[in-house]
Amino acid sequence: MIILVMGVSGSGKSSIGQLLADSLQWEFSDADAFHSPENIEKMRYGIPLNDLDRVPWLLALQQAIQQWLQENKNMVLACSALKASYRQVLVLDEKRVIVVYLKGPFELIQKRLQMRHGHFMGEKLLKSQFDALEEPSGAVTVDISEPLEVIVQNIRVSLGI
Repeated sequence: MIILVMGVSGSGKSSIGQLLADSLQWEFSDADAFHSPENIEKMRYGIPLNDLDRVPWLLALQQAIQQWLQENKNMVLACSALKASYRQVLVLDEKRVIVVYLKGPFELIQKRLQMRHGHFMGEKLLKSQFDALEEPSGAVTVDISEPLEVIVQNIRVSLGI
């Protein structure tokens, strides 16, 4: 099974995804590692990526997901997956790729990003992330205002694992 933990930058995808993977004794991967150096540089300068920029990234993620499914790996993948069209590329098997949506208000996430240092994705891009966000239907939706351990527990209870 693959749990795709999605949301805007600053919603806690990496932290929650890693904690979730650790609690399940699964592997963890962060979709940021699949971005090209050019995409990372754009985001570092506060330039939002467009759909064309994201195509190679989405295809690389799709290939990784395909391989994990073929190998029957249990994975947690932290990935923004903001648009329904992106999720269509990534959710190759609705029974084996489960979307968990980390939902929170703009103000809370903005505060988190203001405290974040050393990450290429800064608070300048948060508005563009919310503008691009198409909230998923059929996903496990989790309120991110809780402590991380509570969020992970809520996800596990929702998924029955």
